[in-house]
Amino acid sequence: MKKYQETIDLFSDDGKLLKSGITLDRIHPLLNPAACRIIDLTKRTINVNLHGIEQALSGGKLGKGRIPGRELKLPIMEHKDSLIARIKDMVQLEEDDDTEIMEFNGGNLLLVKVPAKRISGAATYDAAITSVASAVTYAIVEEFDISPFDASTVKAAAWGSYPQTQDMEGALVTSILTIPQNNEGIGYALRNIPVNHFVMMTNRNALQGTALAATLEHAGIFEMGCVGPYERNQLLCYAYQGLNANNMVYDLVKENGQEGTVGTVVQSLVERALEDRVIYPGKKGGYFTFYDTDDPMLWNAYVSAGTLAASIVNCGAGRFVQAISSTLLYFNDLIEHETGLPCSDFGRSMGTGVGFSFFSHSIYGGGGPGIFNGNHVVTRHAAGVAIPCVVAAAALDAGTQMFAPEGTSKVMGETYGRIDVFNKPIHQIAEGA
Repeated sequence: MKKYQETIDLFSDDGKLLKSGITLDRIHPLLNPAACRIIDLTKRTINVNLHGIEQALSGGKLGKGRIPGRELKLPIMEHKDSLIARIKDMVQLEEDDDTEIMEFNGGNLLLVKVPAKRISGAATYDAAITSVASAVTYAIVEEFDISPFDASTVKAAAWGSYPQTQDMEGALVTSILTIPQNNEGIGYALRNIPVNHFVMMTNRNALQGTALAATLEHAGIFEMGCVGPYERNQLLCYAYQGLNANNMVYDLVKENGQEGTVGTVVQSLVERALEDRVIYPGKKGGYFTFYDTDDPMLWNAYVSAGTLAASIVNCGAGRFVQAISSTLLYFNDLIEHETGLPCSDFGRSMGTGVGFSFFSHSIYGGGGPGIFNGNHVVTRHAAGVAIPCVVAAAALDAGTQMFAPEGTSKVMGETYGRIDVFNKPIHQIAEGA
C-alpha cells in the first residue's frame, strides 16, 4: 500500500484530543489493530441465547411460529456450565486454541468466539454460525439424552426454520452478519449489518456508533477492490466523517447545536473548507461565485463530515431518525447550490437520500431507518458515508420508529456492547494508530 505523508489528529466523541500527527495509512481498516479486531470479531463471534432456547422449547416456539405438542421442558439454565463446556469442546479444533466463550446476564447469553482456523479454512464466514449452532444442538441433545424423535425440536430452536427458509429465521443462535446469500454482491458482507445493531452496540452514542459503522462500511469498500487512487478517498472519508479527524464533526455540531439548521451547517462547512484552503473562490457567474478545489478527495471528506454533522443537528433537535433521509438529500443539494462543487460521495449520498425517504417511511413505509443497512438496495449506493449518518440519527431518536433498537437489537447491546472495540471504537482505533 502507498505510504501517505499527510497527517490527521484524532479526537474523541467529547472533543478531546486522543492522538495527533497520525499518518493516513495508520487508520486503514486492514492495518489498524483495533479496526482489524472489530472485523475479526464480527466474523468469528456468535450469539447464543441460552435462556431463550429454554423458553422456546418449553413453549414449542420454533422458527417464527409455534408447534403445539412439540414442547420440551428442559432445565437448560441449571445445566449451563456443563452445556458451555460441551459447546466449547466441540467448537474448538485444538486444545488451548483461541476458542472463547463469554457469558453475559448471568449466563443467559453467550458469545462464542470460534477458532480463527475455522474461518481461515472456510470459503465463507458462515463457518462460525454453523459450527456453533451444531454444537449447541448436540450439547443439549447429549446433556439431556434427547431421543431421536425430539432432537429435531432442539435443532429447530438453535437453527430456526433453516433449511425450510434460506436463512436461519427465528434462530436463537445468531450472528452479527447475515448469511452470504443475502448479500447484494461482492464486498457487501461487512456492510450487511442493521443500523439498530450499531446503535445498541455503542449504547446510543452517536459518534461512537458512527465510528463503528464507518469501520465496517469502509472495510466492505476495501473488500470490493478499493485500490489505487480510490484508496485515499476512502481513507479520508473514514477519517473525517467516521473518526472525527481534526475534531471537524464535533466542531460543526457544537457551532450549530443550539440554534442551527441544516442550512447553517452548510455555511459552517464551507467556511471551514475555505479557512483550511481546501476550496477557494473560482469564476463568477452573475451574482453567483463558483468555488474550486485542487483536492476533490479531501473536499469529499469534508462534505461527508458535514453531512454527518447536519444529520446530528437536525435529527438531534427533533429526536427523530425519520428526518435522516431528507437531511442526506437536502444538505448535499444545498452544498451543490452553494459551491458549485460535487456533494458527498460525488452525488451518491444525495441520490441515496431520495430513494431512502420513499422506502423507509413515505408512501411505501416498509419499516424505519433503523432496520436498513449498507447492503440494502436503497442504501447501498453511497460508498460507506451514508449509513454512519443514519446510525448517528437513530442513536438520537426518542422512539419514532416502528422497530426500535431495543426491540430489534437488544441482544447486540448486551453482548457486543460489553466489548471495548465495539462500544468505544474511536478510542480503540486512536490507540491502535
